[in-house]
Amino acid sequence: MTKPIIPIFYACDDNFIKYTIVSIHSMIQNASEDDRYHIYILHTGVSDAMMAQVLALKTGRFEISFENVTEYLRSISDKLPIRDYYSKTTYFRLFIAEMFPQYDKAIYIDSDTVVQGDIAELYHTEIGDAYVGACHEQAMVQVDEYGTYCEKVVGVSRHNFFNAGMLLINCRRFRTHHVLDKFIESLNAYHFVVTQDEDYLNLICKDHVFWLDQRWNTEIFGEIGYPIEEAKILHYIMTSKPWHYADCRHGDIFWRYAAETAVYGEIRDVLAAYTDAERERDRISCDNLLRLAVQETNREDNYLNRINRDRRAADRVEIMRKIETYEREGRFDEDVEQDPPSRVLLPDEIDYLDRGVVKKLKTKFAFMMARRFVYNLIDERKLLIREIRGIEHFKNLTSGAVITCNHFNAFDSFAIQIAYEAAEQPDRTFYRVVREGNYTSFPGFYGFLMRNCNTLPLSSDSRTLRKFTEATKKLLTDGHFVLVYPEQSMWWNYRKPKPLKGGAYTFAAKANVPVLPCFITMKDSDIMGDDGFYVQEYTIHIGAPIYPDANLPYLRRASDMMERNAAVWREIYEREYQIPLTYMTESENIRA
Repeated sequence: MTKPIIPIFYACDDNFIKYTIVSIHSMIQNASEDDRYHIYILHTGVSDAMMAQVLALKTGRFEISFENVTEYLRSISDKLPIRDYYSKTTYFRLFIAEMFPQYDKAIYIDSDTVVQGDIAELYHTEIGDAYVGACHEQAMVQVDEYGTYCEKVVGVSRHNFFNAGMLLINCRRFRTHHVLDKFIESLNAYHFVVTQDEDYLNLICKDHVFWLDQRWNTEIFGEIGYPIEEAKILHYIMTSKPWHYADCRHGDIFWRYAAETAVYGEIRDVLAAYTDAERERDRISCDNLLRLAVQETNREDNYLNRINRDRRAADRVEIMRKIETYEREGRFDEDVEQDPPSRVLLPDEIDYLDRGVVKKLKTKFAFMMARRFVYNLIDERKLLIREIRGIEHFKNLTSGAVITCNHFNAFDSFAIQIAYEAAEQPDRTFYRVVREGNYTSFPGFYGFLMRNCNTLPLSSDSRTLRKFTEATKKLLTDGHFVLVYPEQSMWWNYRKPKPLKGGAYTFAAKANVPVLPCFITMKDSDIMGDDGFYVQEYTIHIGAPIYPDANLPYLRRASDMMERNAAVWREIYEREYQIPLTYMTESENIRA
């Protein structure tokens, strides 16, 4: 079967086309001979002479053509804001999916690059339903002012901000999710001035990025972290241009390929003519850009502050700010939202193991109501569960287990309930540990569920707590499952695993049963909730059971399981979010 043509896009003007020639030449030298390629150069005006030099690079495998986007820009001019953005070549990458509907996937690459790797390998990377495959923007990671800017202005973590100079674009998803329309809407709504198109793209594609190996976009900036020979694409970002600076890091690689092109002499002339005054201008430009990032961060009406004020529910914004404060102060075990007024649960008010007829009927009715409620949430797309991973770990359990999960939403236990049902363990019942106040004082429908959906309430009364502990141990030894939130607190939509408390692991050690570590990751869906935040789409990760080590003393056995649980959660968090787990605490006693 004939392989599909690999479409590759550049965007440049007549002044920059000579560097595009070097990039294309390096790409051709290192590309697989088993594939065919079509390079498109998007422009609004390139001279015939320069076109001829580019077209001379064509080979039997590489087709090259120029695409003037002027007419397309005119066709959408009524949608564009009255600014010069639409005439800047850097924005042309946004038009690729709409202008070329024949492609489901395409590569966009900046001209200030050298391609040392096989570009076909990049294209054949499977990126699933992500909007783009991209690499982390190193300026945001390595320079605190830029990192703070993208978090406080754009609303994207510095560790999840991508460089838009090399993108593997999922054109099909761009079209079906109207990315160009979202871009134009954002252009009209807010003027990003630091990285401009990169800011907009990161805002639109947040949580819909497939993270490529950093070697596919090795920015010549700061620390690189691997031998330059391993870089598949070198990207000479900002003022790191070999044709302006003879001492540019890894400029020798650029010049090696440039020397093999017809524009080598012309580029050498550019280097020779570049003056100290121009280099000083570059230095000032870099300083000004950093200063601009700080100014935008401190603006009261910056983008994130504006949408927090105008679009989002004030109580949710306040919760987010409170979470930042609590994390900074290391108050991880405190709830950020007020619990209902509570009273003490006394021992004669509850029989944890009650299996009487009345209790069974209440439980059956409560579960019927809860199931109907949950599936209504799913039908209305207010609860989105994308995937359950590791369900085999749940299915293969042959004993009772303590189930642990991160706690970030009042409904997250329903997600674990769905996982339990998917595990098909009908002979083992699923129980939830709940707070005392949720059991004694929660009103209405939710209160009914709290008291009757196989819940095990904690208590501040020592006698009731003793009954709770004995009942939990019996349920576990009888082969049932007990969901415990070892973080102790609930922080709304908080994605990090918080430091764990020991209770869940003490239960497991006493009953000699495993801990089943579950961790739910989230990403923004395309659905805007009533509170002005995107509804979160959940992936439930179920880790391998953590069994108690019989060779350890009882207390050490419990802490060992807790440490292993924390390691599992950390690994899932860092793998799925591509972010190192760190806490912005003022205390040195909190370990990530």
